[in-house]
Amino acid sequence: MKTNKSLLILIALLALGLLGVALYLQHILGMQPCPLCVIQRYAFAAIALSCLIAAALPPNGERIGSGLGALVALAGAGVAAWHLHVKANPSVSCGIDPLETSLNHFFTADLLPFLFKADGLCSADYAPILGLSIPQWSLLWFALFGVMLMRITFKRH
Repeated sequence: MKTNKSLLILIALLALGLLGVALYLQHILGMQPCPLCVIQRYAFAAIALSCLIAAALPPNGERIGSGLGALVALAGAGVAAWHLHVKANPSVSCGIDPLETSLNHFFTADLLPFLFKADGLCSADYAPILGLSIPQWSLLWFALFGVMLMRITFKRH
């Protein structure tokens, strides 16, 4: 039981750390987030929140919380994969205009615009980080979180 709680807290801290990296890229390096980036930020925030809540619950609650986190990780991976598809096919649009997006009308975008306001284009190219693009990194982290959370969800007690 103790290891599950530690792992949930670790996942939450890593997800929050990734949001910190996103803020660094945006505010220090000037990489404006596109709508797909913002959706991935929401997914990382939801994973962190579900893991922190799950860590505070008894074992059955841990399993439910980690299962919800795993579903969010799967959805985040899907968004990251679509983002990679958009970047690989310049003729494909992400279908979301950052100036007209409904994402910018969510209360969280008004409350925390520095984190959840979409201003960039999905097809924008930025220099890779350690050889991977930002959506590739996101997909990797979502997959890792998903595997770890599924392990907690289906672990026999």
